[in-house]
Amino acid sequence: MPTISNLFTVLFLLVSNAFVYGICDASSYSSLVSSSLDHQLHAPNPITEQPLAKIALHKAIIALHASASVRVNPTLLGAKGDDTEWVNVELDYPEATQADWVGVFSPAKFNSSESEYCSSETPFICTAPIKYKFANHSTFDYIQTGKASLSFQIINQRADFAFALFTGGLENPKLVAVSDPISFANPKAPLWPRLAQGKTWDEMTVTWTSGYNIDEATPVVEWGWKGQSQLSSAGTLTFTRGSMCGPPARTIGWRAPGFIHTSSLKELWPNTIYDYRMGHMLLNGSIIWSKTYTFKSSPYPGQDSLQRVIIFGDMGKAERDGSNEYATYQPGSLVTTDELVNDLDNYDIVFHIGDLSYANGFLSQWDQFIAQIEPISSIKPYMIASGNHERDFPNSGSFYDTRDSGGECGVPAQTMYYVPADNRAKFWYSTDYGMFHFCIADSEHDWREGSEQYAWLEKCFASVDRQKQPWLIFAAHRVLGYSSNNWLANAGAFEEPMGRANLQKLWQKYKVDIALYGHVHNYERTCPIYQNQCVNLETSHYSGTVRGTIHVVVGGGGGHLSDFTEINTYWSLYKDHDWGFVKLTAFNHSSLLFEYKKSRDGLVYDNFTISRDYRDVLACVHDGCEATTLAI
Repeated sequence: MPTISNLFTVLFLLVSNAFVYGICDASSYSSLVSSSLDHQLHAPNPITEQPLAKIALHKAIIALHASASVRVNPTLLGAKGDDTEWVNVELDYPEATQADWVGVFSPAKFNSSESEYCSSETPFICTAPIKYKFANHSTFDYIQTGKASLSFQIINQRADFAFALFTGGLENPKLVAVSDPISFANPKAPLWPRLAQGKTWDEMTVTWTSGYNIDEATPVVEWGWKGQSQLSSAGTLTFTRGSMCGPPARTIGWRAPGFIHTSSLKELWPNTIYDYRMGHMLLNGSIIWSKTYTFKSSPYPGQDSLQRVIIFGDMGKAERDGSNEYATYQPGSLVTTDELVNDLDNYDIVFHIGDLSYANGFLSQWDQFIAQIEPISSIKPYMIASGNHERDFPNSGSFYDTRDSGGECGVPAQTMYYVPADNRAKFWYSTDYGMFHFCIADSEHDWREGSEQYAWLEKCFASVDRQKQPWLIFAAHRVLGYSSNNWLANAGAFEEPMGRANLQKLWQKYKVDIALYGHVHNYERTCPIYQNQCVNLETSHYSGTVRGTIHVVVGGGGGHLSDFTEINTYWSLYKDHDWGFVKLTAFNHSSLLFEYKKSRDGLVYDNFTISRDYRDVLACVHDGCEATTLAI
């Protein structure tokens, strides 16, 4: 039966909720979190299916019970301007079973006769809940008493909510009671800012979500510094069910995304703190404002100052209220998120290199993910790459013909997030951050020699002035370099097939310092390597000529962890089966620090340094020499 049957997970969720409400102290909570992480690391059967996909909605029937009830408190959310609130749900059902569960639906009218997402040919319920929880989740005597009290964390998602009690489990859901609807005071409020680097170094983009279309309000951003402010306009995008490529995104997973607004703040001073807030100017001239946030603008390309970069992949989302069995779907997601939130003062920009929300066609989950990372993305540029769970779907133009995006085929990611690409449907782009130059590839489109993306990659590598920007970084979602992951090892390649064969010539020719990947849910670092040969025998400090690229898998952002092969891979210097992220620190043009940190404690578990001068980048190496002539 699909319940959260693991007793430790139940205990962890209970104590987590207790801590939220101040029932247990921080030291007890930290001890429990550590124990829970150890448990999840060794869990034998992680859940790899999107939890919402487990609900057999096509079998749902109405079986309202006269003595069953669902009561929710409070009924008005966000009265003080909050965009997230906890609600208490009281259940009463005299025929209680272990398989009973509560689904949170939004909009509140979710049956086929009332819902905007349903047609006359669909079953009774044709749209998935945004989350669910089993009735006995935190009430161990529910079966005996028929009464339970559940806590849900609700975010503003531009519509009202209803809480529905089902019996019959997830496989044969029978609706027995529904609550009255509840809603936020302003469901359309501007929310969830996402910062990103613009197309030039002195530009920052602000993207946010609201319920206001341009025919009822004009989106603006008020921003400035030292008490001076100005208004900038914003563009507005959305997408429809027709933009989805297949199920579930086009069917039960569909939910209107609202309106996504992006404003470009230009001609910024380098390394300067700015204030900003998003707003919507109504037809009567009044403006609905968001909270006020701050960000620090980018350094000038080549500027010699302390610059710190965070990189990881495959984080996903989780639920602080214990909903949806995310404790075993993306078990490290909140662990990584919380560590990055706690460490906000110690880095400048974030790269999340693919597999963002793992919504997999259930569109409501994008709001949940965006809300989860808002404490980071509202303050730091949050740059993304495209992964298989964003893009891939058969007959949609993706390089890999899988169904991993759940029918999204890239549309939500490329609409809800800005990247400085020439074409956001083709998710490759470059961006500068001080002494760093980043070439971000799209592994879900063809990257082989002769392709459009290959030509762009060579142009990206060739365009950087290594005297001003010595640190050249390549990133992609799939492992196009090296990995000791077991399924790649079983395929005999230790990489995504064709990756090195097509790209290693470019890495070598342009002396790429570090190549980073997600997709494989662990951490691994190689020696500096070219053509399967370690070209430097050092392990922790590299100096002098750049003879090969260091490849790093950093896909342990939060998803269920991937196992390593038992085969000895001589080029692998460090492996870790845990959640974590990479931090790059450029101190100046000659000194770079690489650190791998575990999400559970923020401590450094692997590191190395690079020290070199400009002439070391220019030096001739095998397959990396500029043409010369003997002419005088």
